[in-house]
Amino acid sequence: MKTGEVFHGTSFGAELPTAGEIVFTTSVVGYPESMTDPSYRGQILVFTQPLIGNYGVPGLFKDQYGLLKFFESDRIQCEGIVVNDYATRYSHWTAVESLGEWCARHGVPAITGVDTRAIVHLLRDRGSTLGKLLVGDDAANENFSKIPFVDPNERNLVSEVSTAVPVSYNPFGDIKIGVIDCGVKNNILRSLVKRGACVTVLPWNFDFMKISHEFDGIFVSNGPGNPTKAMETVHNIRKALTSYNRPIFGICMGNLLLGMAAGLDVRKLRFGNRAHNVPALNMLNGKCQITSQNHGYALKDDVFPPGWKKYFVNVNDGSNEGIIHKSAPFRSVQFHPEAKGGPEDTDFLFDEFLDQVRSEKVKREGNKFFVPETIHHETARV
Repeated sequence: MKTGEVFHGTSFGAELPTAGEIVFTTSVVGYPESMTDPSYRGQILVFTQPLIGNYGVPGLFKDQYGLLKFFESDRIQCEGIVVNDYATRYSHWTAVESLGEWCARHGVPAITGVDTRAIVHLLRDRGSTLGKLLVGDDAANENFSKIPFVDPNERNLVSEVSTAVPVSYNPFGDIKIGVIDCGVKNNILRSLVKRGACVTVLPWNFDFMKISHEFDGIFVSNGPGNPTKAMETVHNIRKALTSYNRPIFGICMGNLLLGMAAGLDVRKLRFGNRAHNVPALNMLNGKCQITSQNHGYALKDDVFPPGWKKYFVNVNDGSNEGIIHKSAPFRSVQFHPEAKGGPEDTDFLFDEFLDQVRSEKVKREGNKFFVPETIHHETARV
């Protein structure tokens, strides 16, 4: 760790050195989903759950929409993982390989036999820090100067995980949603298309306002790193807030970028919120819901720009968990309603968003009914 502490353990992944920001998650299940979540790009992930790897890693199965069933992207996104007790023998009907084999195949180092509780105490007390993972002789000789510390928040991580070209799913959906891909999770796309939407995934810096008339709604996805590195997206959203009168919804990074476009600033949290059990208070109805979260930044919401107000608030630390416009159909949340794995308490937000999109479309275009053409069969004569 850059703070000076050294932890020794046993390697069970790729025998390669790596460096990044050390963060921890308290999630009990879902390590394949967490490790493939683009929001963990550039980070060394510490699991507080002691036993990791006991159900192995599933295969690359796809659902009816062409999305991977068990992974949030097509590769491991984190730089490395740290666990207390790696299960060398796995057992699950979907598993095709061990966690160690999976990490080695993707070139991701992994260490077990570490006191992860001690690491978490350090991170909670001092805040997230930078770290390195070294394997073999370099680790044995404590040759930690071989590679430098790397701060991923100095890079535009959003550009690294975003799609390079537009991609569409469920082309025959009744409404069209443009997804600004800042590192979108597969289950977010699944949550949209399974509700009947046609989804077009767009690059993070795509000027969607040039074709905004083609979409009934805009969705701004989750993503990794420092939101101030994605100012092109903020600029495009800011234009949309003034001229796009259709629904906009954001999740996680989408909440930060929408807030910045509205006029709010962001701050880095001391150690972030990464868990499946974070309570968020709905400021509209007073209900408290358990949410899944994975973010290291939050909006500064002490003073709101005209027309905006708080949507959700973190009950644990009081940080912002969402914003909503008072009159326009714009809103976003910092947590993950699609949670996989994790609680599904706020899954209804997708229903509300798409119901709003459909309602606004009916106002614009009215109800359209398909009336089949009447076919007259004349008597054939020879």
